[in-house]
Amino acid sequence: MNLQHQLEQQLKVLHLGGFLQSLQLRLQQVQSSSLGYIEFLQLLVQDEIERREAKKLNLRLSRASFEEEKTLEGFDFSFNPKLNAKLIRDLGNCSFIEKKEHILLYGSAGVGKSHIAQALGHQACRLGYEVLFTKAVKLFRYLLAGRADHSWDKRMKRYLSPDLLIIDDFGLSPLTPIQAEDFYEIVAERHLKFSIIITSNRPPQDWIPLFPDPVMANSALDRLVHHAHHLIMEGESYRKKLSPKSSNHSPPKGGK
Repeated sequence: MNLQHQLEQQLKVLHLGGFLQSLQLRLQQVQSSSLGYIEFLQLLVQDEIERREAKKLNLRLSRASFEEEKTLEGFDFSFNPKLNAKLIRDLGNCSFIEKKEHILLYGSAGVGKSHIAQALGHQACRLGYEVLFTKAVKLFRYLLAGRADHSWDKRMKRYLSPDLLIIDDFGLSPLTPIQAEDFYEIVAERHLKFSIIITSNRPPQDWIPLFPDPVMANSALDRLVHHAHHLIMEGESYRKKLSPKSSNHSPPKGGK
């Protein structure tokens, strides 16, 4: 067994097999420069730390269940000058999660609410927070199935445990009594413990008629509204900007 093979086996025993990915590159640097032994080791260790952090980030992003990879860097704030870009960027530092605050994004369809919500979630994942993204309709369907197979408690924990829960497209239709109870449970249990982001086409004051019980509605919204950053999103459709039809390229001759 040669020395290199022996080293590879020892690194794997120590769960440091990632060293092997950059070992040759760092050896070349040593040979072509005056890099010292300590500097060489420090570079290898830093490479391993970065690999592990990247792996953890990928796992957090996978668990978050985002529909698409959306980032604040990828959002064109100049497209809609009515947006409070400064507030959105400030929220990107995710201090609202540390403060157990919420974010409510509401406005007309297509203005980028889901993009901003997922982008803030993506930023939270980068900073080490656990995030879960879900469409409201999927959340209610998932919990309803839990009532049928007696797994409701276990399923509810899925929405209570992340540092940040993002509920997209809330309020598209009136809530059933069961949906209202589930929503209230989530809000009440997460209140002052973890953060929530909600996107909706309706402003919060228009959510109350969606609940069968106005007392439950007011109780849930009191917890949300008074501990939330409000982002009113108006303007032209951001989806229209992203549509292929918005391209200035002319179709090829002879095309349909």
